[in-house]
Amino acid sequence: MKSNNALSCLILFLLIPGALLAQYGTQKKADALFNKFAFIEAAETYKELIENDYNRDYATRKLADCYFLLRDPEKAATYYARVVEQEGTPPEYYYNYALVLRALGRHDEAMTWAKTYKKMGGEGRLYRDLKRDETSENLFENGVKYEINPVSFNSSYSDFGAYEFKGELYFVSSRPHTNQSEKVYKWNEQPFLDIFKRDARGIATPLKEGINSKYHEGPLAITPDGKYMYFSRNNYKDNKIGKDDKGVNHLKIYRAEWVEDSWKRITDLSINGKDYSVSHPALSADGKTLYFASDMPGGIGKSDLYKAEIRADGSFGEIKNLGDKVNTSEDELFPFINGENKLFFSSDGHGGYGMLDIFATVTGEDGAIDQVVNLGEPVNSNMDDFSFYMSDNGFDGYFSSNRGADPFNDDIYYFEKIPPLMLRGLVKDSINHKPIANAKLSLKDKDGLEIAYLETDAHGRYEINIDREKSYRISAGHPKYQEAAEKLFDTYNLSKRATEVIVNFQLVPVRDISVLANLNTIHFDFDKYDIRPDAAKELDKIVNLLTNEYPDMVMKIEAHTDSRGSFSYNDKLSIDRANATAEYLISKGLEKERIIASRGFGEKKLTNGCADGVNCEEVQHEANRRTEFIVQRMK
Repeated sequence: MKSNNALSCLILFLLIPGALLAQYGTQKKADALFNKFAFIEAAETYKELIENDYNRDYATRKLADCYFLLRDPEKAATYYARVVEQEGTPPEYYYNYALVLRALGRHDEAMTWAKTYKKMGGEGRLYRDLKRDETSENLFENGVKYEINPVSFNSSYSDFGAYEFKGELYFVSSRPHTNQSEKVYKWNEQPFLDIFKRDARGIATPLKEGINSKYHEGPLAITPDGKYMYFSRNNYKDNKIGKDDKGVNHLKIYRAEWVEDSWKRITDLSINGKDYSVSHPALSADGKTLYFASDMPGGIGKSDLYKAEIRADGSFGEIKNLGDKVNTSEDELFPFINGENKLFFSSDGHGGYGMLDIFATVTGEDGAIDQVVNLGEPVNSNMDDFSFYMSDNGFDGYFSSNRGADPFNDDIYYFEKIPPLMLRGLVKDSINHKPIANAKLSLKDKDGLEIAYLETDAHGRYEINIDREKSYRISAGHPKYQEAAEKLFDTYNLSKRATEVIVNFQLVPVRDISVLANLNTIHFDFDKYDIRPDAAKELDKIVNLLTNEYPDMVMKIEAHTDSRGSFSYNDKLSIDRANATAEYLISKGLEKERIIASRGFGEKKLTNGCADGVNCEEVQHEANRRTEFIVQRMK
């Protein structure tokens, strides 16, 4: 009655090293809070991820989005400035950055990023066609994407107020169903509204337990335990109609009790009055607070939203106006409280797209309502959009609108939130299974055209937004590893609620200790085999590599000299150098069995042309006085 919104996760879970599990859980928590419009809590949780350097790019994007949705352009601009410097930034972030810069009065910068947005494939328009009032110059859309469709059980009459309870769907309709339906409501020349319930077969029937009368009923709300139903109705009870001193029949909220499989014991409520309307009941998640709309005296606007505690005995506590963050000088109607106790409602007093728009509230750290957020298109239109209901999963639900051809006929729409799709993965070492930081990945389209160039973070992870219904190919590489084979995947046939695609890589390390340990050349002084301090630092890298990175690696040592001196002397000197190297490694804790041979080659394998009789500088001779380490076995 109108007065004027697992399998891939399991695989990822199993791949996460134990030290990262807590941060992975923190990200899941942050994403869940974000999906349920708990943006302040989500922002603090994303900050934790950034501080712990876990999926920093993703957390920064989501943190920027939180402040964008909270309509805090200054903080949003701070984080969007970081986001637009990321590799592979989705175009919509350039768009959002332009919007917040404009809100801050930085118009030249805003136009620069608007042009970047268009250049990166954006649709080329910066501002939506929002209806703005003079006090809402900085209103900007929330950017949440929804897919909507009218439900199959709409009729040619008004249908609205869809509400689910324990698998059953209730709604309000003016469709004819009895002789009583011949009486019409003069406002739209349709029968009066009744409450219907749709069964498992899809058949909609009106409630018959004394709920529906010859006047308007609906919408409704049912307590979590199913014992009580609150519903709107014209002031009409026991076949008596109530009117004020001017002869006006107002709306009331009544309560019915579930007794012996039917709704009985309909009672008037103390919050009602005969001189004003009280309607559109909604219940808190625990069923202990009733929210409603009313034009009772003392309000802020034409119709305000209120709440009252429901005491254990069924009586009501003090009626409290929800305040000027929610209520305006116009109409606020159709409250709804989701499972997270977030308030959604309709208003034509907040800046929006058209007439009634649907809004979500944002609460501060003290739990008080801080501000409201317009749900944006396509939930809202330039017509009336109202009666929002969200399932506990936070992904789908219903709303109502008269956006069709006939503005007097409301229809019910089913909405489903389509979350961004993220490509995520872990790049690991195939031998020790440790994550590989700074691995390079190339994401290409099906034709091999590179879309993005990525790099793994300190935990070997990468992630980027991708499109649905497309084919991709991706490869990974790192200087210390053999390049992985290109992997093909696509995003067809995914669930609309899918949020990620997982593509992991295991890279095979190169069989080169110098590369793996980042070794500089190990040199010896002329005619000596002592381990120099600079050489010791390099040998310590080998101990660390074989002890901590590849505990099953086995190697051999080959030592060399320059050409000065006799062949036999140089052979002995190189053997001494090889043995001195092996002894040093063993003295630092490396097992003897890890070195299968220590060989000296004298001057037989010079690295340059500085042979006997060739005039060379000392630095050239030094290049030949070296020790090399060769991998014999890696598991």
